[in-house]
Amino acid sequence: MAALRAERAAEQQRRDGVVSQTAQAEQPAQEAAEPTEAAKTAQQTNAPAEQTSFYEQVGGEPTFRKLAAEFYKQVDADPEFKAMYPEEDLGPAEDRLRMFLIQYWGGPTDYSQQRGHPRLRARHMPYHIDSQARDTWLKFMRNAMDTLELSPLHDETMWDYFQRAARAMQNQV
Repeated sequence: MAALRAERAAEQQRRDGVVSQTAQAEQPAQEAAEPTEAAKTAQQTNAPAEQTSFYEQVGGEPTFRKLAAEFYKQVDADPEFKAMYPEEDLGPAEDRLRMFLIQYWGGPTDYSQQRGHPRLRARHMPYHIDSQARDTWLKFMRNAMDTLELSPLHDETMWDYFQRAARAMQNQV
């Protein structure tokens, strides 16, 4: 029995020694984990909070307000295309487009808060959107974009999105 107690005591001392060594080994590692001033500066300058969204880069809400207004001026002036819109007053459609684009490009999420997930394809499915409707929509959007005086890179990025989105909404041949 005495031999068993001696063996347990020796095992306990060994465990205590391992715990003590582990604690000592972790202490320098914790100190090393503390970033240097240079690392802190690098983290701050590369932090996502420091980056600006596409939405901010192109001028924020006024840019998208103008884009949607210019687009819907053309829709209102084209009776055949306007007939695709179920509401006589295009104001609510203009608001929805503006809020969607603001959210899509990195601005406030008012669209989703008010209307839920965009589900663009599902929302447009009830409407007859053929290649002519798609091309008219793109023509009006291109004209509206031309009023914004965007940088070439921003213009190209936005136009690429609109072309892809318009093709995705087409549901008739």
